[in-house]
Amino acid sequence: MTERPAPTAIEGDGRALARHALENVCSTADPGRAVGVYSREFLDHVNARDYSGHDGIRESLALYQLLFRDGDLRITVEDQVAEGDRVVSRWAAEGHNRGRPLRLWGITISHIADGEIVEDWSASDNLDVLRQLGVRRLLLLGVDWLRSRRGFE
Repeated sequence: MTERPAPTAIEGDGRALARHALENVCSTADPGRAVGVYSREFLDHVNARDYSGHDGIRESLALYQLLFRDGDLRITVEDQVAEGDRVVSRWAAEGHNRGRPLRLWGITISHIADGEIVEDWSASDNLDVLRQLGVRRLLLLGVDWLRSRRGFE
């Protein structure tokens, strides 16, 4: 089921929309939750990768689920600042990979237009994630990623 806050809860409130996007869309494997939250023409710039549209959201969500493979991913927005049509969210993603606790922190700048997020710029601490995973889990993650690429090519 697609979860979207009531229009009155986010209408005119970019912070609530950005929080909802991170905590209730990005933390799931369900790209259907992006409808009405992210624009169909959405552009997502994550570290050195770019994703576009709802297909890009599907691919990005799959990568998060691969990293937090135990199915317990949760993203919590810890702080926000808004100015004009931009919202900056500092967040933490937490869960497990093959039983090992994993925490990824990042910052996302969201551009909002017509009540939807049209573009995001995100940076996260991937080096710390590599350290947390360790060599064996990192190699297994690489194998899993290569296998998952078959579905996106």
